[in-house]
Amino acid sequence: MSNIIQKGLNLIFEHFKKDTSKMLIVTGGLGWMLSSFAQIAGILTNKKYTPEEKSFLVPQELMDGLVNIIAFLGVTYMTRVGIAKFISTGKFAPKSVRQFLNKNESIYKNKVGKLDFNLDEVLKEKSIDKNIKESYDAYKNYAVTVGTIGASILSCNVLTPIIRNKTASKVQKNYIDMKQNPTKYTNSTGMKI
Repeated sequence: MSNIIQKGLNLIFEHFKKDTSKMLIVTGGLGWMLSSFAQIAGILTNKKYTPEEKSFLVPQELMDGLVNIIAFLGVTYMTRVGIAKFISTGKFAPKSVRQFLNKNESIYKNKVGKLDFNLDEVLKEKSIDKNIKESYDAYKNYAVTVGTIGASILSCNVLTPIIRNKTASKVQKNYIDMKQNPTKYTNSTGMKI
């Protein structure tokens, strides 16, 4: 059994070792999803809530969870992609990479820092020193991971509460209006819509 667990952990490590930010995004998204399911399950199994309260709270919690997940994944993923692209332009790079680019100034002088320049592709050449590649990969992984952490903090603590509060406020107003004016929410056959 421990051999299977070790193989699974090794597989996860190999998949995420060059890009820790991917792991943060995946685990963050899963965390939000599991948290939402737990909240909904808690509401459904709580005997203190009436069926009417549950019929309001469950959809509200479902929408809350969707907002959390979409905001988190959207902000962190776009930040990850943006920082990775910015780093791959070569505008900012570790010392060994800058030295490599300076040695080959005739080839890269007018390309470094431009959006169409891809340092990842340049460093794939077999003739390039392994230490330069490793230095670049470590630098890029660090920058993208720090940016992703910052984006997740921004998403979870600033954007998500703002979006969630606006959405919840609208839903609550509609719910109260529906309770106070039931005829407004019935169709011509008398059925509630």
